[in-house]
Amino acid sequence: MKNPINGLNKNFESRIRLGVMSILMVNEEISFNDLKQVLEVTDGNLATHLINLEENGFLKVHKGFIGRKTNTTYSITRPGEKAFNDHIAVLENMIKGIK
Repeated sequence: MKNPINGLNKNFESRIRLGVMSILMVNEEISFNDLKQVLEVTDGNLATHLINLEENGFLKVHKGFIGRKTNTTYSITRPGEKAFNDHIAVLENMIKGIK
């Protein structure tokens, strides 16, 4: 019997990273503040997870300004989209009991 968790991506084991990626899969771009509000996490906690996802090439960071205020937004990369889709496919197969 094949180990059902072998195909899971360790980068998406955290509920926060899973949430970030899920949000980015259905939104072209989202701001740091919107992510923080939707996921109900602290600035530091979210920032740590976003750095991990960025360093692994799963998301892009866009820094800009709205007036004089900084505005940071995030979008998913193609490798990030593929990795997340693969992760979800493994989860779906586990639920369905596919070997």
